[in-house]
Amino acid sequence: MNVFVFDIETIPDIDGSRRLYDLHGLSDDDVARAVFHMRRQQAGTEFLRHHLHRIVAISAVLRTRDQFRVWSLGTEESDEQDLLQRFFSGIERYTPRLVSWNGGGFDLPVIHYRSLLYPINAAHYWETGQNDTSFRYNNYLSRYHERHTDLMDVLAGYQPRASAPLDEIAGLCGFPGKMGMSGAKVWDAYQRGEIQAIRNYCETDVLNTYLVFLNFERSRGQLDQEQYRAECQLVRDGLKASGIRHLLEFESAWLDG
Repeated sequence: MNVFVFDIETIPDIDGSRRLYDLHGLSDDDVARAVFHMRRQQAGTEFLRHHLHRIVAISAVLRTRDQFRVWSLGTEESDEQDLLQRFFSGIERYTPRLVSWNGGGFDLPVIHYRSLLYPINAAHYWETGQNDTSFRYNNYLSRYHERHTDLMDVLAGYQPRASAPLDEIAGLCGFPGKMGMSGAKVWDAYQRGEIQAIRNYCETDVLNTYLVFLNFERSRGQLDQEQYRAECQLVRDGLKASGIRHLLEFESAWLDG
């Protein structure tokens, strides 16, 4: 099966927050400050509820029989609708196994809510067997089906108290972890117009996720050690051949193991 590892980066939905909370007349920055403050008062955290995030980047690793690829969907100029439609079009084209880190708890719910805002066709993603019986017992929506594997959820045994951050698990495995940015810095980077830096950061996150996924596949007997090493070498070779600075830096920071 094709494997599609994905990650999103988000900022506050400024326009939506203006409408919902009657914040008309405030600057974008002041709207963000207001919703962060309201959230902190409600929950003791500035991390906004899922529907108030706007997607500014979706990055992916695609592994098919013939290729390994890491990239960010669309371009720096792509709007949220374009990113979402590209995501669902990829699912339509490849019918891949989706792999994420906390995708069930964050990325996919955000994608679900944001897709309601646009005329997007995501029929293949929402299939549960009505039109394709192969989806009846293995679809993208069930927590316990493999068509979407949320590695954080699975490795924690579906126990929230046992969940761990990707950065630390990747580091324990000898992978680079986060490089130069974190999700908490995305809003500030976006305000400075650093969209490419956000996309680059998102790409390193999906690389970490894919490499942890390879370890998971080895652990459950889907890859033997020789196959595992070959897959890791394929990734290394792809990163070196890219000539792209942040991908070369990622490969350089990846420990031999």
